[in-house]
Amino acid sequence: METNPNLPPDSEIIALQALGWVLQDQDRAERLLALTGLDPRELRSGLEDPAMLASLLGFLANHEPDLLACADAIGVAPATLAAAAHHLNSPGDFHD
Repeated sequence: METNPNLPPDSEIIALQALGWVLQDQDRAERLLALTGLDPRELRSGLEDPAMLASLLGFLANHEPDLLACADAIGVAPATLAAAAHHLNSPGDFHD
């Protein structure tokens, strides 16, 4: 099967890098928790959950200035963040 060139192979890593970026700013971190309904314990325990990681990327996608700043900070294109979110939302739909 063909690999989709737009699909980030390391979606989980990209999401974790994005989470690290979000958590560097207290106001942004508090906004993440408020908008997702997560508490810090749930956030920590969900680090391996693709749905939680996709929610984090959705949080960024819903605020374009953060999406652009995060993409720049972690060295990926904004479209790569969106593709990672899509991959994490549909993990069975990708091809190796």
